[in-house]
Amino acid sequence: MPGKSLSPTPLPVQRALRALAQHCADWRKLRGMTEAQLAERSGVSRDTVRNLEKGRSIGTENLLKIARGLGLLDQVTAAFDPLNSDVGRLRAGEQLPTRVRPRRLTGGDSL
Repeated sequence: MPGKSLSPTPLPVQRALRALAQHCADWRKLRGMTEAQLAERSGVSRDTVRNLEKGRSIGTENLLKIARGLGLLDQVTAAFDPLNSDVGRLRAGEQLPTRVRPRRLTGGDSL
């Protein structure tokens, strides 16, 4: 694509894609569904299901459609809920800023 420079996918992301691919295939099989059945139930093409199960990028909306088709949508969205983390619960009473300005990180700063 002209004008866009794509950086290589970091190894942890590649590993996560492979793990997600395997987990998706395992859930589909546990539910006793074929790729075609999952695709129909999810409202996506069979190729989209196949691409996900091969660890290829399919887009967030399609991933969420497939998670819904597998009955996992609530678990996926809950995984992103800050209140499901220690940090989120500790800071729950704070008002979040509408805009975050970058901080200067020094050797002593950590999360």
